Amino acid sequence: MQNDKEQAGKVALVLGGSRGIGAAIVSRLAADGAKVAFTYSSSPDRAEALVAKLAQDQHEAIALHADSGDAAEVKAAVDQTLQRFGRLDILVVNAGIMQLATIDQFALEDFDRMVAVNIRGVFAALHYAAPHLSEGGRIITIGSNVAVRVGFPGTSIYAMSKAAVAGLVKGVAMDLAPRGITVNNIQPGPTTTDMTKGIAELVLPLVPLGRMAETREIAGLVGYLVREEAGFVTGASLTIDGGYSV
Repeated sequence: MQNDKEQAGKVALVLGGSRGIGAAIVSRLAADGAKVAFTYSSSPDRAEALVAKLAQDQHEAIALHADSGDAAEVKAAVDQTLQRFGRLDILVVNAGIMQLATIDQFALEDFDRMVAVNIRGVFAALHYAAPHLSEGGRIITIGSNVAVRVGFPGTSIYAMSKAAVAGLVKGVAMDLAPRGITVNNIQPGPTTTDMTKGIAELVLPLVPLGRMAETREIAGLVGYLVREEAGFVTGASLTIDGGYSV
């Protein structure tokens, strides 16, 4: 029988945790016993509501404002987590943005912003958190299945950013293996969130299972990867997309 509180005594930091997939991950880690710090950028009301909901369930969580496109703010989130909880065992980098346009229409400033959040922000999170992670800790990035299959026009820059994360994870897994820290990348397919509003009709025909993923399903894979039994999984990009990439 699995211990539902396996993460008791552990501390997690989730970058981008106030809504959608991130909020589901925060809730899952808290339910599994971890103390959780999470960041938000533009939704303080949702962040505070999530903290309050978790408190009602006797879970400890804190919300930290941080723009993942600003490396200094990412570092501050790591520092504040350590100041509050005294340790760091799990890092989940979920923060990301998605803008769609064909290559001839994609504005350079939008390109720079997507790279800043989706690539540089991931690097910053791993760079600043890695020295503080406990032996045998866990790092999980949330990528996208577009790194495997684009599927429709307008996704070139988003796909590039997520492919970069998949490549980064492979190398970081080797860097941190001597400390027993596993580093993995989850690649969700179409998932019901604010980010995917307006594209459901476009992507559903590409999903053999015929539906969008629920956020709890992505969080469930995170819940597995942080467990002790997943200690031999590292450097992997795990796609969870209802067959979209088949």
